[in-house]
Amino acid sequence: MSLEKMELINRELSWLEFNQRVLDEAIDSRVPLLERLKFLAITSSNLDEFFMVRVGGLSILLKEGVTTTDPRGMTPLKQLETISSRVRRMVTAQYNCFHRSLIPQLNRAGIELLIGDTCTTEQENYAKQYFNDELLPVLSPMAIDEAEPFPLLRNMGLNLAVRLKDTTKPGGKNWKCAIVPIPPNLDRLVRMPSPTHASFMPIGRIIQRHINQLFYGEEILETSVFRITRNADMRVREDLAPDLMSGMEAILLQRKFSQCVRLEIDRRATPVLLAFLKSTLKIPDRSIYKINGFLDLACMMRLASIDGFDEHKYETREPLPSPDLDVKLDIMDQIAKRDILLCHPYEAYDPVIKLVEDAARDPQVLAIKQILYRTSRNSPIIRALKHAAEQGKYVTVVVELKARFDEARNIEWAKELEYAGVQVIYGVKNLKTHAKLCLIVRREPQGVVRYVHFGTGNYNEKTARLYSDISYMTCKDEYGFDASSFMNAITGYSQPRPLLKLASAPFDLRDRILDLIEGEIERKKQGQKAHIMAKMNALVDPAIIRALYRASHAGVKIQLNVRGICCLRPGVKGLSTNITVTSIVDRYLEHSRIFYFLHGGEKNLFIASADWMPRNLDRRVELLIPVEDPDCHAKLLNLLYACLRDNVKSRRILGDGTFQKPPRLRSNLFRCQDRLYLQLKDALEKANQLKRSELEPQKPFGDT
Repeated sequence: MSLEKMELINRELSWLEFNQRVLDEAIDSRVPLLERLKFLAITSSNLDEFFMVRVGGLSILLKEGVTTTDPRGMTPLKQLETISSRVRRMVTAQYNCFHRSLIPQLNRAGIELLIGDTCTTEQENYAKQYFNDELLPVLSPMAIDEAEPFPLLRNMGLNLAVRLKDTTKPGGKNWKCAIVPIPPNLDRLVRMPSPTHASFMPIGRIIQRHINQLFYGEEILETSVFRITRNADMRVREDLAPDLMSGMEAILLQRKFSQCVRLEIDRRATPVLLAFLKSTLKIPDRSIYKINGFLDLACMMRLASIDGFDEHKYETREPLPSPDLDVKLDIMDQIAKRDILLCHPYEAYDPVIKLVEDAARDPQVLAIKQILYRTSRNSPIIRALKHAAEQGKYVTVVVELKARFDEARNIEWAKELEYAGVQVIYGVKNLKTHAKLCLIVRREPQGVVRYVHFGTGNYNEKTARLYSDISYMTCKDEYGFDASSFMNAITGYSQPRPLLKLASAPFDLRDRILDLIEGEIERKKQGQKAHIMAKMNALVDPAIIRALYRASHAGVKIQLNVRGICCLRPGVKGLSTNITVTSIVDRYLEHSRIFYFLHGGEKNLFIASADWMPRNLDRRVELLIPVEDPDCHAKLLNLLYACLRDNVKSRRILGDGTFQKPPRLRSNLFRCQDRLYLQLKDALEKANQLKRSELEPQKPFGDT
C-alpha cells in the first residue's frame, strides 16, 4: 500500500472507535448507574443510524459493482467485511456490559428487568391480563406463503417470527412460518407489579409467553424476536424531481421498501428459522447479528430517565442565565451595546428564543430571515416566526428538507410557515443548507440596523440543553452586510458577493482554512511562534489533513479536539509528530466547532457550522465566523483551552485510529464540562454581587 494510502484512517472504522468511546462510558463503574444505561442506549441508537446510512451507502456501491478503494485503500466489500468484524466485537461488549454489570446493579438499586423466564405469580397474571386487554386486540399475525412475496416489514421495527408445525405436507417441509409485527406505538418495556422494585418486562417477552392465543389450535415449534435495518442512504435527484417537496416525500416512501442491510435476531433462533429469514430477506451472513436475548438496547433510554432514582443519575444541572445579558430586557437593545457570546448548555438558550420573539413583537422590526436545519417538535422559534408573519413583517425562512431523518418534520413545518404567510425557501439545489443564521432588520433613529445570530448548533431548545454549542450575537455593520449577502445568495439567483468577514462553503471556506494553516507554516519557517488549535465533530477532509501534516513537519504545534471521526493519524514519526488529538465523551454531547490560529500573535479565532469534512466543505452551505470582540474572544478561547486540558473524560487518539484513556492522576484532575459550569456559576455570582452593590432609588408609590 502506498504511503498516501497509509496517511489516512478509514472513516467508518474511526466512527466505530468513537462509538466504542461512548460504550466505555457505559462500562465505566465510576459513572452513575442510570447514566451508564443511557450511554449504552446511545451506542445502540448510534449503530442503528450507522447501518442505515454508512453501511447502507457501502451496500449500494457493492450492489453497483464498484471496486474502487477509499483513501485507506479498502474496497466497499472489504470495508463491509471489516465493519462486520468490528461491530460483532462491539455488540459482544454491549451485551456483556448489559447482562453482567448493569442488570445485576439495576436490580440491587431497585429496578428489575424481567428478561428471562422467572417472574412471580402476580406478575404472570398481570402479563396475561395485559396481553389479553392491550395486545391481543391490536396484534395481526401475517402468514408467510413462500409462493408470495415476503411481507413488508417496518425499518427498525420489532417482529416475532413464529415457526408452526405443518401437517398438510407429509414427506415435505413439516413447518410453516408467521410473522407478528409489534406496533411501534406500544411501550417496549411494560411496567409490572412488584412490592420492592420498579419492575419491567419487554413487550416481546410478554407476547412470546402468550403466543398460543394468537395461533389457536396450532403447534408452535419456536418463536424468536428479530428486527431488520433498511438502507436509508438515499438522496433525491433534484434534476429529475418535479419539486423538492415531492422529491423528499418520495424518498421517505422509498426508505420503507429499501434493501435490508442488517438482521438482528435472538441467538437462540434455530438454524432452520435463521436460514429461512436469510433466504427471504436476501441478506448475507456478514449482515446477520445474533443477539444475546434482548433486542434494541436503544429503548433503555426510557428506563434511564425513570423518576425516583436520582441518586443513580448525574446531579441536576440546569442551564444558568448568562451574566452577560438579562432576558427580562430587550435582547436587541443589549446587543446594540456589545456583542454577546453564549456557551450552551452551560448558559441557557432562552436569549436566542427571546431574540426571535422580541423581533416578532417589535413594531420597528422590518424583516426576519432565518435558516432552519433541525427544530424541536413544538418549536417556540417556529411560533415566533409565524407570529411575525401574521403581524405583517417580512419573514423569510430557509427550511432544509434534506436534513436526514428530520425530513418529515421539516416538511410539516414548511407547510405551516407558508400557511402563516412566511416566504419559505427549500434550501439550495443539490446542496444541504447547514449554516446557522438568524438576521433581524430593524428601523432605528440612526437608520436600519441588522442584528445577527450565528450558531454552531441547530435552533432547537431541547438539544441546546444536551449539546455543547456556541451562540454569537452582534449588530456590527460588516457582519450584518455579510449575513444579508449570504441570505440573498441562498434565496435568490444571485452569485455570492465577496464577504467582508465571513467565509462560506462550498465557495471559500476550505480555502480560508488552508490559507490559515499555510500562514502558520510560513511563520514557523521564519522563526516565529506558530500554533493551531481546533475543536470539531469530525476531521475527514484529505486536503486539510495533508496541510496539517505539512504544518506538523514544519514544527507547528497542533492541538485538536475531535469528538467523532478522525481520519488524521496523530503522533506518527515523520508524518504528524507535532499533532495531538483528543476526544471528549461526557454528559453533554460536544458539538461546537472552534478554530484558533496564532497568526503572528493576533490569535485569530472562529466558530463554524461546518466540520472539516468533504460533505461540509463541498456539498453543504456553511459558515465560518470570526470572533473578534475582545470579551467574546476571551470567553471562547477559555472554552477551547478547557476542552484541550481535559484529563478525565478525554481520550487520546493514536496513530492507528484506536485510543487510550488518560492516566488517572491523584491530583490536577481537570474535567472540562464540570470546570466550565463552575466558572459560569462564579461569573454569575460576581455579576449578581455587582448588581446588589448598586443603589437604586425606590420610586414613589404608583409612579410608572
